[in-house]
Amino acid sequence: QVQLVESGGGSVQAGGSLRLSCVASGATVSRNCMAWFRQAPGKEREGVARISPGGIIAYWTDSVKGRFTISRDNAKNTVYLQMNTLTPEDTAVYYCAARANACYSYARYYNYWGQGTQVTVSS
Repeated sequence: QVQLVESGGGSVQAGGSLRLSCVASGATVSRNCMAWFRQAPGKEREGVARISPGGIIAYWTDSVKGRFTISRDNAKNTVYLQMNTLTPEDTAVYYCAARANACYSYARYYNYWGQGTQVTVSS
């Protein structure tokens, strides 16, 4: 049984930083596409970043490029999302997701999801 557990969310002021963690059990992060999605109130869930089994990284949302960094620690079976220079527009519930093999930007292609962690950025 695959479980993804996120942590690290919270409330920060604009310009601050947070690091989200996603600990996987029942699946090996280095053998799956691991991704971060987010969903703001009243909006669809959108892909933020992903790291493929081969370690290829991509950021799907232009607004996070240069501010967010996705990384993976194989020894800890954990994926991270370092978020810097946060803005109120980053406020959302952030979800970790996994799927076998290739990465896709659409949430419907992911088989496994964490429970989400709230990120709130105040101006």
